[in-house]
Amino acid sequence: MENCTFYLFLCTKTEENMKNIAIFASGSGTNAENIVRYFSKSETINVVVVLSNNRNAGVHARVNKWGVPSFTFSGEEFADGKAVLDKLAEYDTDLIVLAGFMSKISGSLLDAYPDKIINIHPALLPKYGGKGMYGRHVHEAVVAAGEQETGITIHYINEHYDEGTVIFQAKCLVMPSDTPEMVAAKVHVLEYIHYPKVIENLLAVL
Repeated sequence: MENCTFYLFLCTKTEENMKNIAIFASGSGTNAENIVRYFSKSETINVVVVLSNNRNAGVHARVNKWGVPSFTFSGEEFADGKAVLDKLAEYDTDLIVLAGFMSKISGSLLDAYPDKIINIHPALLPKYGGKGMYGRHVHEAVVAAGEQETGITIHYINEHYDEGTVIFQAKCLVMPSDTPEMVAAKVHVLEYIHYPKVIENLLAVL
């Protein structure tokens, strides 16, 4: 009986100490899956749910195969926030991670999760940020401008596109012969290496 009691105590402590991540994603979900994979064996951090504004997005299949549930909400529901906040509360969310989420975060979400919503941008902000600057549009702009370096910026979300406080940046070289697709490949490597680690470090102090 004493052994059983001790075992239950350990399980309870583990659950209490667990930090829960919700991922917002709109596209293929490669970054989302990379984050899920990274934390799949963690004893303290868990990706509990993925929310999307695109029911046909590839992210659903990618995370579902890891046992992570995913749900789709309309643009109106994301703008209003209530249904989304209810779902986040249901999963006891500690941190919201944007991974290719193509919609602006509403004020109600920002108010409910102050400094607990982060995004990764495929350039070195403040360069090549703002509305419409995402994915290939960013890499095309970088190449067209003749930049010698680019990279990633992980930042907090605020009410303006790509203007939240910078948490972390990493750089890579852009060669004169690089195409936007080649730049994208270099940036993806940085995303896969650094995003999970930055998330882990943030959750360690929450």
